Formats: sequence, structure tokens, C-alpha cells
Amino acid sequence: MTDTPPADRRRFRITLTQQIMVGLVLGCLIGWLSPSFGISLQLISDLFLRLIKMVLGPLLFTTLVAGIAGAGAKVVGRLGLKAILWFELATTVALFIGLAAANLVKPGAGAAPAVDVHKLDALAKTKSASQFLLDAFPTSMFDAMARNDVLQIVVFSVFLGLAVSAAGSKARLIKEIAEAGSEAMFKLVGYVMRFAPFGVCAAIAVTIGKNGSGMLVSLAKCLGTLYAALLVFFALLFLAMKILTRAHMPTFLKAIREPALIAFTTTSSDAALPRAMQVLEQLGIPRRIVGFVVPTGYAFNLDGSTLYLSLAVVFVAQAGGMDMSWGEQLGAMLVLMAASKGVAGVPRAALVVLYSVATPLHLQPEGVAALLGIDALMDMGRTCVNVVGNCVATVVVAAWEKAIPADAPIFGRHAALGSSPQIPTAEVVREPPGSANEG
Repeated sequence: MTDTPPADRRRFRITLTQQIMVGLVLGCLIGWLSPSFGISLQLISDLFLRLIKMVLGPLLFTTLVAGIAGAGAKVVGRLGLKAILWFELATTVALFIGLAAANLVKPGAGAAPAVDVHKLDALAKTKSASQFLLDAFPTSMFDAMARNDVLQIVVFSVFLGLAVSAAGSKARLIKEIAEAGSEAMFKLVGYVMRFAPFGVCAAIAVTIGKNGSGMLVSLAKCLGTLYAALLVFFALLFLAMKILTRAHMPTFLKAIREPALIAFTTTSSDAALPRAMQVLEQLGIPRRIVGFVVPTGYAFNLDGSTLYLSLAVVFVAQAGGMDMSWGEQLGAMLVLMAASKGVAGVPRAALVVLYSVATPLHLQPEGVAALLGIDALMDMGRTCVNVVGNCVATVVVAAWEKAIPADAPIFGRHAALGSSPQIPTAEVVREPPGSANEG
């Protein structure tokens, strides 16, 4: 016997999650020990994000059209109502956690930062509610795909999927093409994710290289308060998911590690969205639900951003010497929640929203400008929470629909056999020809 048994070869395989963790550690070391070299890795980080964006539009389009064409208008309406209900419940909880943390720790008390307010002028501007509604409908599907406008792609795909469903057998070819395209796009996501460790390494090296650690001292209290509040929110979110779905949490947490790490290091929901959809389907969530809830939550379920905004608005008030009552804080939150919808594609979206409402809420712009120094590090946490929150929302909605098979991996059936849950992931060793592995 000269061939190495398959069991022996598998011991030396490194999963994608492990590769990403190695990339994360290396990136931190590079950014810390050699900031200039870390910043020079911007090209690799941008290349990874471009590969993700290359896949994003076609993936959403084919998945949504195929899923909705098979589900019909009644199912889509029911899914939408359940998704919106969960989105609003989760964001409300996040809002109160942020407010409670800010009032308990008082991170802005005594912080009177002297910063250049003109730095805020470079931020993008938020949209009014009417403009947001209008911009949700594309003038051209090709234009929406070219710009990777997630909300416009979702709107068009939903309408086309409903039309294909209503047309029945006459439009069967379109449905079959969408289903085949969806399969191909998920396979392509697996190929792109092989580059993720390099992209993660470069992204975190650039972040640390640009920001350093000196500027964090004066604002460390605010940064620490945010991450503590995010951890509390995670605990409540996972507890609610366990109660509502009876999911096997170790299996779920193992599956979402990769999209969570990608979101954390790249500060981009776009970068994590394709892999999040892939692992949710591998957990046994039907593709039609994954394809609808995840991209919809991208625009409407910003748990991490909502929590950050609730904490940041109180921080800015405290830094400016204001003493906001609970009524004023809740009023500010209603304004911020309305203003934050649909800005997921805007760079530094949460900070943009905060700045746009600073004057109406009588906040000092100096306090907002002070957050610019640590916004990159805060953005990492809130983007990660946004992505994980949408993964949880998808599982909850699928459970409410009773659409998850009883033998799905999300329920830990593999763990019941005495082995660790097997969630398919990309690996260093390439699969042999003919393999059916979608990861």
C-alpha cells in the first residue's frame, strides 16, 4: 500500500475559516510593525472587494428570480411581512442597548475634543425619505447591476420573479435559466472565497497602518463601550434565535464565522453577503428565503449601525456638554432610524447619518468629527453585527415559515452522531474532478 489513505490526507487540510484567521493575525502584525507596508497592500484589499462585487449582482438576481418564480406572490408577501417584523424588533432592541450603554458608561463626559470640523465636509450626504423610495426603483436593470445597487436589484428581481410565476409554463425557460445561473453563481462564490485570506490580511493591515494606535487613547472609552454593547446585543440575539428556532448554535456559529470575519476586516457588507448566502443555504435554509431575506435586510436591518447611532448621538451630546432627557434621546432615535434606511452602500454610512442630523438635533459637530478618528474601528464592529443580524433574521423567518427540513444541519444532526458539525467550506486541497462540493 503506497497511497495515502483519504482519512490521513484530510488531517492536513486547512479550512477557509482557519486561513482567514491566519490572514487576520498576519494583517494585524503587518499594520502594527510596518504601517507603510500595510498601507501599500491597499491594492490587494481593493482587488478582493472587486471580485466580490463582480459576483454580487448576478448572484442576487438569479437567486431571487428563481426563488420567487417558484414561490409565488402570496409566499413573497408573507415572507416580507415576517422579515420586516423581525427587522424592526431587532433594531429596536439594538437601539435601547446602545442608549443604555451610553447613559451607563457616559463615554462622552469630559471629552471636549479639539478637531477640524471641516473633515466632515468630505462625507457623503444622506437621502430624504422620498428620494430613498424613488431610488429603490431602477430606471434600468443594467444600470443597477453595473453599480451593484442591492436594493434596486432586489426590486427588479422581485417583480420579474412574480411575472415569471404568473406566466406559468410559458416562462418556464426563464425560471430554469435563473436556477442554473444561481447554481453557477454559488459555485463562483466558492472560487472567489479562496482569495479571502489575502483580502482580509490586506484590509486589516491597511486599517491598522492608516489609523495606528495613538489616536485611540482619548476615545478608547467610547470604542470599548460600543464593543461591549455589541457583545450584549449578540448574546440577546442568539438567545432569541435559540428560543424561536431550536437551532444548534455551535453549528450556526461555525457556519457564519467566515462572513462575519470578512465583514469585520473589510468593513463591507457587500464583501460578506455572497458567502453569508452560501453558508445559510448549506445550513439547510431554502434558497428562496435566503435570496429574499438577506439582501432585503442589507437595506432595512442594520442592527449594528442602529446600536452605534444610539450610542454615538449620546456621546456627541455629552462631549458638547448637553444633558439629553430620555424623551429627547428616543426622539433622536426615531429620526436616526428613519434616516439610516437604505444607506448600507454609502461609505461610513452610520457616521454620514449622524452628521446629517447633527444640526436638527442641536448637536455640536465637533463631537461628530471626533468620532472620525476611530470610525474605521467602530465600523468593523457594526458591519459585522449587521451581517450576523441578517443571518439570524433569515433563520428566524425560515423557522416561522416552517421551511427548514427536520434533518437540516442547522439543527445539529451531524453533532448528534458524536462528531463535529460538518459545514462545507473551501479548503487548501482542491477537490478531485467531479466533486459536488459547492464550497
